Parts: sequence; structure tokens; C-alpha cells
Amino acid sequence: MTPRSRIFRDATEIPAATLAPGRGARARCIRAFLAGALLALLVGISSASAAQRDAQATEHQVKAAYLYKFTGYIDWSSRAHSLPTTSVVIGVMGADSVADELRQIVATHNPHDPPISVRALGHGDSMVGVHILFIARTVGDPETLLAAARARGVMTVTESEEAFALGSVINFVTEGDKVRFDIALRAADGAHLRISSRLLAVARKVV
Repeated sequence: MTPRSRIFRDATEIPAATLAPGRGARARCIRAFLAGALLALLVGISSASAAQRDAQATEHQVKAAYLYKFTGYIDWSSRAHSLPTTSVVIGVMGADSVADELRQIVATHNPHDPPISVRALGHGDSMVGVHILFIARTVGDPETLLAAARARGVMTVTESEEAFALGSVINFVTEGDKVRFDIALRAADGAHLRISSRLLAVARKVV
């Protein structure tokens, strides 16, 4: 039963006899009803907030899992600035929750696979050594960041159509309760990246 329907149920179940007496009894009855209604409303708001937090946590977990999986489907061998490929560095900008989720995933990483590390970045931080850069929608001036990343052969992942239009390689999109992603091949070519056909096959859209 929803909080709203519970409020109306409480109202209709007030005995008729309690409505007949004088002002004092009537006032007590009204106060009791209003207190119950307020409590029900607060419970409803609290439940909605908890559900929203759970949905956000799930979205962060899915995006972190995607970022982790992307490392196995990208070839950086012809990146503009060659760096040792013994480890893969995932940079995260503007999304501490995604970075935290990634660190938990990396902690269970198969020791036989190339090591993966997570680096939280801010505006002005160096991208040297970064292979994948996730830029949250809250980060300002994505165009400058994307251009700098492209020049270094960094694969960029965003979560806004604006950033995707400005040149990110992969962009997260939400369809209903699912997180999907689009891929821009021209942006990948511009960063000298090769994307596996297996990743292209599961993308929502390849531009």
C-alpha cells in the first residue's frame, strides 16, 4: 500500500463517533490525523530517496564494469605517444563513485592479466600514462579535455550527447533501466586507436 493510499485509509477509518463531540475532541482527532499523514509522507520520501540512491549506485557499478571490460577490446599499439604497455591506466574525472567502484573491481583482477590501475584526475592534471579517460557529465569544458586526450592517444569515455558530439570515442547512454554505449569510429581513428569488432558488435550504435 502506498503512503498516499495509507493516508486516505486512515482518514476513512476514523470512527464517526469521534467526529461528533466538541471542539476539544475534534481538535485532538484532527491533530492525530495530521501527525499520521505527515509521518506517512516522510516515510514515502525516505523510501523514494533510498531507491534513487540504489539506482545511482547500480549505474556507477555498471559504468565501472564497462570501463574495466573496455581494456580488453582496445589496441593502443599505434597510439600517438607510445608508452610501456605492461599496465593499463584508467583515469576518472568528476566521478569519485565510479573511481571507487573501479578500484574494487581492479582489486579482484586476475594476476595473470596485464595489471590495471585507477587514477582520479582533475582539470589540469597530466594525462601522461593514461589509456582510458572517463569524463563525467559534470566536468566543464569537455572539448579542451577531449582534444588533449586525442592528441595523446587516450580513449575517451563520456556520458553526455554533447561530449559525444565533441569527439569522445565511447559515450554511455541510459535506456530505461539499462546502461548502453555508443562508439564513434572517427574519434577512435583520430586518437590512433583500434577497437575490437567484438566490442562494436555489442554497442547500441556505431557512428
